[in-house]
Amino acid sequence: LSCRFPGHKELEPLKLPEVAANVYMSSQRVDSCIQGTVSLISRCVGKGENIALILKDMGVLIIEGTRVQMKFYYEFLEKLSGKENLQKALFKIPRLMDKVVSRVTPLASLTSSRHVIVFP
Repeated sequence: LSCRFPGHKELEPLKLPEVAANVYMSSQRVDSCIQGTVSLISRCVGKGENIALILKDMGVLIIEGTRVQMKFYYEFLEKLSGKENLQKALFKIPRLMDKVVSRVTPLASLTSSRHVIVFP
């Protein structure tokens, strides 16, 4: 099954066998981990907790109340666009720096409440 979103973008299902092979686990174990994480995030959101979901080598997804934002690691953006292109973009649009975070930034500092549950 796949889902269609506005703008004709299609969401493909997660390929559990491929993920399992990459992390040397069974598909059943990978599915269980994913379901557990989704369930825990759902409970936290339902309780109004602030969440920071760390996406390895990419950045941090922050959910604070009804506000959802993605902060990217500089190194990740640099790999995507190249160092020169990224520097040009940041120079032309300085507010893009609001979307960049350091790996050593305390995650609680990214929320207005200064309190966050971190999902590694």
